[in-house]
Amino acid sequence: MPLSISNQLLLVLIFFLLLLLGGTTAGRPPFACDPRDATTRNFPFCRSSVPIAVRVRDLIGRLTLQEKIRLLVNNAAAVPRLGIRGYEWWSEALHGVSNVGPGTKFGGQFPGATSFPQVITTAASFNASLWEEIGRVVSDEARAMYNGGAAGLTFWSPNVNVLRDPRWGRGQETPGEDPLVVGKYAARYVRGLQGNDGERLKVAACCKHYTAYDLDNWNGIDRFHFDAKVSKQDLEDTFNVPFKACVLEGKVASVMCSYNQVNGIPTCADPTLLRGTIRGSWRLDGYIVSDCDSVGVFYDTQHYTTTPEEAAADAIKAGLDLDCGPFLAQHTEAAVQRKLLSEVDVNNALANTVAVQMRLGMFDGEPSDQPYGHLGPQHVCTAEHQRLALEAAHQGIVLLKNLGTSLPLSPQRHRTVAVVGPNSDVTVTMIGNYAGVACGYTSPLQGVARYAKAIHQKGCDVACVGDQFFARAELAARYADATVLVMGLDQSIEAEFIDRKGLLLPGRQQELVSRVAKASKGPTVLVLMSGGPVDVSFAESDPRVSAIIWAGYPGQAGGAAIADVIFGSANPGGKLPMTWYPQSYLAKLPMTRMDMRADPRTGYPGRTYRFYKGPVVYPFGHGLSYTKFSNTIAKAPTLVSVPLDGRHTATSLNTSSLLTDLAVRVTHTKCSGLSMSIHVDVKNTGRVDGSHTLLVFSNPPTGKWAPQRQLVAFEKVHVPAGSQQRVRVGIHVCKHLSVIDKQGIRRIPIGEHKLDIGDLSHSVSLQAATFLGEIKA
Repeated sequence: MPLSISNQLLLVLIFFLLLLLGGTTAGRPPFACDPRDATTRNFPFCRSSVPIAVRVRDLIGRLTLQEKIRLLVNNAAAVPRLGIRGYEWWSEALHGVSNVGPGTKFGGQFPGATSFPQVITTAASFNASLWEEIGRVVSDEARAMYNGGAAGLTFWSPNVNVLRDPRWGRGQETPGEDPLVVGKYAARYVRGLQGNDGERLKVAACCKHYTAYDLDNWNGIDRFHFDAKVSKQDLEDTFNVPFKACVLEGKVASVMCSYNQVNGIPTCADPTLLRGTIRGSWRLDGYIVSDCDSVGVFYDTQHYTTTPEEAAADAIKAGLDLDCGPFLAQHTEAAVQRKLLSEVDVNNALANTVAVQMRLGMFDGEPSDQPYGHLGPQHVCTAEHQRLALEAAHQGIVLLKNLGTSLPLSPQRHRTVAVVGPNSDVTVTMIGNYAGVACGYTSPLQGVARYAKAIHQKGCDVACVGDQFFARAELAARYADATVLVMGLDQSIEAEFIDRKGLLLPGRQQELVSRVAKASKGPTVLVLMSGGPVDVSFAESDPRVSAIIWAGYPGQAGGAAIADVIFGSANPGGKLPMTWYPQSYLAKLPMTRMDMRADPRTGYPGRTYRFYKGPVVYPFGHGLSYTKFSNTIAKAPTLVSVPLDGRHTATSLNTSSLLTDLAVRVTHTKCSGLSMSIHVDVKNTGRVDGSHTLLVFSNPPTGKWAPQRQLVAFEKVHVPAGSQQRVRVGIHVCKHLSVIDKQGIRRIPIGEHKLDIGDLSHSVSLQAATFLGEIKA
């Protein structure tokens, strides 16, 4: 019988009331421990008042071996007799809830989610509080989608690999080339995702890909076959630094091992890397998961073991808890039967995954009755969240060049703007990879059109193989008051499994830029979308290119943010999180060589600003503003006593193994509380409010292990025009003023450390002491 009009209106009213009250129209049934199921609700593992370790033991004790094994993979099977539903572990949330991975589905009540700028862009803000706030918003939307049955609670993000090589297609997913920045990003984003409620998790994050993973497909070598030859020094000094911070400071619930081998052993089968380091030294409170099909890869592709049962046993005994892929479900039982593995090993792996599920509340009954149960569709794509996406893009955009006062443009003087280039009217390109379905988009063309009359000519696509439309672009520039060229890359050029061959703009893009700049009646602004660096030396040296902006992949609001910066509604304050090299840098730089330090004997140039001393297009940390800032050191120590652990005396240092080349082992130092503070007065001497990034670099005493310089701290501060702010910068001596020797041992160089803060320099002397000396200003 059809509903009457009045009944239909009543149902609509009830629907909207449910939304207003925070309910969902299609709520998720309990994963386990359904209070309506009398046969299972009273199991001890369902009692939230019982310690999690006890609940985990109770549950595992009730499972058969076959049931346990079916829980070792990402699409974990249901256990109906215990009231446990199936669960898909694989969801992603790199810079917003993503539809990569089978755990998340958009549609219905959840047509999209807020898509923030790609990580490399957000990293350029150097704003740690922003990183955490983005994580909090993403987890709000993730929990809302879980409550509505559209997502899981385990998100395999962030990517915290260091951007070692500028050609890497996945560099866009990372926070850049500096281990300190990547580690701090990891910790803060993870905190935002997981919440701050003791052992309870809002969602479970995952830091990946452990370790020394930064090659996808270069010169016939792919990630499935690559054996990364890495020194102990580089492993501890660079590649493992962000993962350690993620576990120790971020308290991440998961770490993902990678496809590649490290020194001949697959990372997912290496007990030293997994059980010894992640779970042993760093004491991970969570689970270790493989990258998808990694266990199958090291058996089928790398031929690391003779049989699949040996592969399953090696992975689990090394410390792997969960397999993204079917391999462990297919071969673990046979491994147990052949006594390559014990059921206790399986229990130990399962204990780690089940404990995380319990911390997420998945065994606590009704999701709607839990702390985050009120989150629903009305908490996704909110106006507040979308404003944050715009603000993140504002903060991440980097002004690379600005001749005179070319920028900002004036809506009064520049009434007509030619908008040219392959990325001039893109939408999906702006969100990069590992993205979802955005709430909506503002393209660069749409953004500029909010300020001026826009004349659009694409010129060519990103590949830019032909020039048949160049003349139209030149004509538009000739008659417009200003020209904005939006060029660069997209996922056809750099992406997962696509590493770049070079650093130049693709195809004939450079020719298009030069021809349009020559024809332009007014100022020409070059905007670059890319994850990795691009050699635009030609544009930097061309006076007809008035300004250059790097936008990275700026997210759903990227076009609005680009236009706001161009027209001065937003003052750019971003800094490059990676070095921009010239194309010639690649001449003696195979992607397969993992060494960070230069080798003058072979002409190998070294990697990142820490070890490369050659010419650059733009250095790490470069970024201009529409205002001027001056820094003054208000207070800083000149001498810091480094207290030893008491087993050695200051007079025995010269003969003790404790000290090598005047560097004290961190493990022989009383590091707790060993911090120093530098107070810097930042003055905005211009006429425009702006944000300033203080980057503090250390030049340690000359030694064969030390980088030429390394970032030891950074702070972001907003300073109104004409005013001054005092900023305290904290530096932990053991963490930040130490270096790694060739054996992979962290040491504190004794002697004079020179600290550079912009154009300021300050020296502090570290002296070994057997007592806790005072820090003397």
